[in-house]
Amino acid sequence: MDIASLSTALSMSKLQNDFGVAMFAKQLDTYKDMGAAMTQSLDEIGKQMELSVNPGVGSNIDLSV
Repeated sequence: MDIASLSTALSMSKLQNDFGVAMFAKQLDTYKDMGAAMTQSLDEIGKQMELSVNPGVGSNIDLSV
């Protein structure tokens, strides 16, 4: 194998590796955003479920002076 083809092969290998790392980073960001959205959604569902079980809790305040 001559030097030119070896250099080309190494350059292509590095390019493929860099592309793979960039795509992995993009996927990681996407999964992080999806996890945050899922957590927020579950928090909202939990609040709605609490209100459906105890609809009157927190809606009235009894005060005596």
